Amino acid sequence: MKHIRALILAIAALFAALPLAATAQVSWTNYSATSFAAAQQEGRTIVVDVHADWCPTCRAQTPILNELRSDPRLADAIFMRVDFDNDRDFLRAHRIARQSTILVFRDGDEKGRSIAETNRGRLRTFVLGQI
Repeated sequence: MKHIRALILAIAALFAALPLAATAQVSWTNYSATSFAAAQQEGRTIVVDVHADWCPTCRAQTPILNELRSDPRLADAIFMRVDFDNDRDFLRAHRIARQSTILVFRDGDEKGRSIAETNRGRLRTFVLGQI
C-alpha cells in the first residue's frame, strides 16, 4: 500500500509539471518599439501576434502559434505579442484594424499577414511560407 501511494504521488507530481514544461519552451516577447526595431535591424524573422485577452479567435490561435514556436525552422525567430488594446502606435503604423492578426516580418519588411485564421494547417502553412 505504501508503494502504491508513493507511485500515485509521483505520477501526480509528473502531471502537475507537464503544463509548466509545455509552456517553458514557448517564449513570447511583449511588443515595444525598441525591441521591434532591434529585431528588424538584426534581420530577424518576427512573428507578430496582435492579441487581445478577451478575443476568442486569439485564444484559438495561441496553441497553434505556440506549436510553431517549437518548430526548428523558426528557432531563430522572435515571437512578439502586440496588445490590441494598448499598442495603438504599432496598429496605426501597420494599418491593423482588428485583433487576431498575425504578421511575419523578415529582413525588416512585412512578408505577409493573416487575419482571424484558426485552422491549424492553414495558419502553420502561412507562417512557415513567409520564412
